[in-house]
Amino acid sequence: MPEPGTTALVILLPAAEPALAAARRVDPALVRPGLPAHVTALYPFLPDGALTDEVLAEVRSLAAAVTPPEVQLAELVVAPGFVALAAPALQAVADAVCARWPEVLPYGGRFGPRPVAHLTVAMGGSDETLERVAGDVRPLLPLADRAKSLQLVALTDRGWEPRLEAPFGG
Repeated sequence: MPEPGTTALVILLPAAEPALAAARRVDPALVRPGLPAHVTALYPFLPDGALTDEVLAEVRSLAAAVTPPEVQLAELVVAPGFVALAAPALQAVADAVCARWPEVLPYGGRFGPRPVAHLTVAMGGSDETLERVAGDVRPLLPLADRAKSLQLVALTDRGWEPRLEAPFGG
């Protein structure tokens, strides 16, 4: 579990909320509390205390250079302990973020230097439970949205809180 002071750069996709709602109906514990439907560009990011004005300006600049991508979530990925929606339209954004901060290993290096961009629907649970989630999510697909911004969030004692919203510009 992350500790307070952990930050992340995420891309919110409100149109994917029905997929998370389906997972919550199966088992609320499968869905991370405190963050709406999102694709992670970089987690963990810099510690909350290291978020200088310069870092925030760099996040804004990076986001401003991105044309707001149209995102089609059509491919369901089911793996042990995990249900997700592939988000290939956001891979370039995640890659650009990771390239800008190469000293920060995405997911602590657990999935290599270039994790596949995805929206996590459910984490944990038995294979049977996750298959139920997948069965409830499949009829909802495809889900489509336009990514509007890169959001910097920080974990506090009260949960995940936004620190910066950097609109895509391109």
